[in-house]
Amino acid sequence: MNHPYSVTRRQFLGTTAASTFVMSATSSMRAAPTPATAGETDHFWYRLAPTLPYIDSQRDNQAFAYNAGEILLSEDNGRTWPHRTKFPEANQITFSCILKNGNVLFATRTKLYLSTDQLKSYERITVKDQAGNDYLPHTPQDPARPGWYFHPLDGVHTWDIDGREILVWGNYCNVLGGPVPINIYYSTDQGQTVKIAYAFGHNPNFHDRDAKTNAPLGNPDNPVICRHIHSVVYNPTEKAFYACTGDHDRDNRHECHWLRGTYQAATDSWDWQVLVSVNSNSRYKSGGINFVNGSLYWASDANGNNGTLPHDRGIFRCRPEDLADPKKHTLLFNPKYESANMLIENGVILSAHYAPASPYHTGFIISPDMGQSWAQYDLQQFGRRSPVRIHKQNSDGWFRVDLRKGWIERGDVLFIKPKT
Repeated sequence: MNHPYSVTRRQFLGTTAASTFVMSATSSMRAAPTPATAGETDHFWYRLAPTLPYIDSQRDNQAFAYNAGEILLSEDNGRTWPHRTKFPEANQITFSCILKNGNVLFATRTKLYLSTDQLKSYERITVKDQAGNDYLPHTPQDPARPGWYFHPLDGVHTWDIDGREILVWGNYCNVLGGPVPINIYYSTDQGQTVKIAYAFGHNPNFHDRDAKTNAPLGNPDNPVICRHIHSVVYNPTEKAFYACTGDHDRDNRHECHWLRGTYQAATDSWDWQVLVSVNSNSRYKSGGINFVNGSLYWASDANGNNGTLPHDRGIFRCRPEDLADPKKHTLLFNPKYESANMLIENGVILSAHYAPASPYHTGFIISPDMGQSWAQYDLQQFGRRSPVRIHKQNSDGWFRVDLRKGWIERGDVLFIKPKT
C-alpha cells in the first residue's frame, strides 16, 4: 500500500530525482557544500575520517582501527590511539566488533581473532560448526582468493537478551576475494567462542569446491541457497532474529530469502524458518532491517527482471507477522534507486544509495522523524561511493559509515551527526 510522503519545503525528494537528474541534478537533490572533507546539510553534519588509521568500528567512546601492520584502539572516539599492537595482516581485516566488556573480535578474510586486554595481545578463534566440530576455512582453488568468511554489510551485531549480550552476524561475500560458504555466526561469551547459527546450502553459481577434497562449500543437507547475507537483526518483542539474503534466481532457484530464527540458551540451539523466498525484483531483496516499538522497517534494493516493472523498491514498514503479505506493508518512502542499508536510532532513519545503480555519487536518505518527512543528499565531492556498514552513534553523536568504492571495495570512512 502506497502512502503520500510528508514533505517540507527544505527537502528534495527522490520521487522527482528519477526523471530530472540527467537534465538538472540540482533540481532534485542538494549538492553538499565545500570543503570536501567536512560540511553540513539541512539535516546533518558530516566529516571524512583520515585515510589512516582506517576506523573499522565504534562503540560508545571506543573505536577500533588499523594501519599498515598494526591494529589500534581509541577510548576518545578516535582523537587518540593509546592502545596498539603489531598485526601483519592488518590490510586484510574485513570485520571487527567491540563487545560490551571491552573485548574486540576482528577478522581477516578467513581468520577470526579476539583481544581481551585492549589489544595488548590477541588469539586466534576457531569457529565451531553446529555439531560442535572445528569449522575451518576451505582450501581455495586460487590461493590468492580465499574469500571473505566474516565480512558483514550491516553495522550492528550485538544485542542484550535476558541479561546476556549476544553477537550475531552474517557474511556478505562472493563479490570480492573469492567464493566462500554462507553462514550466520554467533557468540554468547563475549567472542571467546564463536559458532555457526545457520549454514546455507551449496550454491553452484558462487560456491567453489575445496581444492584438496573436492567437497562442495556450504551445508550439503540444506536446499536453501543464497549469494550472501544482507542483514541479521534481533527483534526484542518476539525474542527472534531476522535475516535477509541476496541475490537472484539461479537455475530456477531463489536466492532472496527472509529467515526467522530463535535461540534457546538452555540448549545452545537454534530454530530457523524460511519466511519468504522470492524473485530479486521484489521488496524482499532487501537489507537494513530494523525493529522499533515492535514494528519492522527495511529498505529494498530490488533489481531483478521477472517481467514486472517498475522495480518494487522503497523503505517499508509492517508488523512482523505481516511480512509475507505485501498488502499489509506501508511504503514510507521510495528513493527510486537501490537502497538496502539502513539504521534507525533515536528517531532518525539513515539510509543510502548504492552508487553503481544510482545517479547519486554518494547518496544519503534521511528522515529525522521516523518516516514522517524525508530528504536526500548527494555528497558528490566524495566520488562514486556506496555507504554501507552504518554503525550506531558514538558518545559524541556521530554515526560511522563505510564509503565503498563502487559496490564493496574498501574506500573511505565518513561520520554523520544528525541535527536533532
